[in-house]
Amino acid sequence: MTKTRAVVLSGTGGPEVLDYVEVDLPPPAQDEVQIRHAAIGLNFIDVYFRTGLYKAPHMPFVPGKEAAGTVTALGPGVTDFNVGDRVAYAGSDGAYSVERNIETKHLVKVPDGISLETAAAMMLKGMTAQYLLNRTFKVGPESTLLFHAAAGGVGLIAGQWAKALGATVIGTVGSDAKARMALEYGYDHVINYNTEDFVTRVSEISGGKGVDVVYDSIGRDTFPGSLDCLKRLGMFVSFGQSSGPIEDFTLALLAQKGSLFATRPTLFSYIATREELTDCANALFDVVLSNKVRINVNQTYPLREVGRAHTDLEARKTTGATLLIPE
Repeated sequence: MTKTRAVVLSGTGGPEVLDYVEVDLPPPAQDEVQIRHAAIGLNFIDVYFRTGLYKAPHMPFVPGKEAAGTVTALGPGVTDFNVGDRVAYAGSDGAYSVERNIETKHLVKVPDGISLETAAAMMLKGMTAQYLLNRTFKVGPESTLLFHAAAGGVGLIAGQWAKALGATVIGTVGSDAKARMALEYGYDHVINYNTEDFVTRVSEISGGKGVDVVYDSIGRDTFPGSLDCLKRLGMFVSFGQSSGPIEDFTLALLAQKGSLFATRPTLFSYIATREELTDCANALFDVVLSNKVRINVNQTYPLREVGRAHTDLEARKTTGATLLIPE
């Protein structure tokens, strides 16, 4: 048994409940490896677990869903990974740690040409963009889409990827600076929802037709406006709720607004099998290595300052990807 450091939740609340403490680290168990993190991705789902919006499976709890690092030890039965392998993952709780044990079923090897920092910044956000654009609604040259939070971590990846697929890409942001950034990352049109009505602007941009699909991670603040942006038989994809959950969603509303489709997907349903995980990750690696998608890390914080990182994320002070760096 050795010691390492991790961020531990003993209860829910504000950023102050994130305790950076020393914890025990046993040897890796059957089908596990031990890894030392090089970088950890910060995501809004981490806030949901901290506040209790999503219930942690147990307490105390180490949050964090995404990281990259190097394998330092192998548990019994591990044959597909070696000490020294560069690996990354998205979906396994416990990323807010310097070192950890993790089942190999969650891991993928990071190809040459992609740094561990880039991998940590893109696994959850990039694989989210992959399934949204290629599986939830298959985007192509005939598609016109609206993506809320265009300058966020998923938004900047999705804008570039959708453009590479040939789509017409509309985004919303909260400031002119974020609008300029989104325009540099694939968006054809960007709407500042603090100075413009996004429903009206989408109608103007689309010539009154509306869009084929709306990707919405905002939730309460953009509903039901998102539905009003859709053309007849369009699809509403709600994959997050950074402004709070959508309440009183009445199915009849979908009929009233044009026989719309609505779905609430999560990445973890789309990478539930080993084959799905590797296919999704490889598609992401390929689009990054081809330079069709750039991954930009705009903020880094020491892991011990995770509370400050959460505060800035919730205040919408961040753009693109944010990393926590173990020391």
